[in-house]
Amino acid sequence: MPDLRNTRRKLKIAMGVLAGVSLASVGLLVSPLVGSTAARQQELLQLRAALTAKNRQVEPLRGLDKKIPLATQQIDQFYKERFSAHYSDVLEVLGNLSKETGVKIDSAKYSPEESQAVGLQRVEIEASIQGDYQPLIKFLNGLERSKIFFIVNSIGLATQNGPIQLQIKLETYQKAGS
Repeated sequence: MPDLRNTRRKLKIAMGVLAGVSLASVGLLVSPLVGSTAARQQELLQLRAALTAKNRQVEPLRGLDKKIPLATQQIDQFYKERFSAHYSDVLEVLGNLSKETGVKIDSAKYSPEESQAVGLQRVEIEASIQGDYQPLIKFLNGLERSKIFFIVNSIGLATQNGPIQLQIKLETYQKAGS
């Protein structure tokens, strides 16, 4: 029978250890270290909200490997179609636009500058344009819709007896070395 006593003693020790682990688990569960169920639920909700916010931040970057070649192609096409290689193209657009809209370009001053953009030269244009209100609006609208890229920087307005006088400052870019 000595075999049974030894087994009982080992079994009592194992049950004691298991009872101690169970008591420690219950104590830890109800202790303030772990927190209440509501606190754990609140933490879970906060972590889910943080995960959702991170997913929104990362979303625009998905498929970036496909977007870069497409953007490069679109930039090349924009440069090819919207930037002139010659001053005469800019003059032609402004002249045709003034004829179409019925305004008169009194004076125009072109000032080329070196641009920080690679392969482009900035051309600043100061012009004095004269006409009625409606044709001037059509002229400005035509500048915005022009195939050549124009940026209107400022518009000054003067009225006297008769037509309206616009002092307009705009810029365009042309391909460098043209």
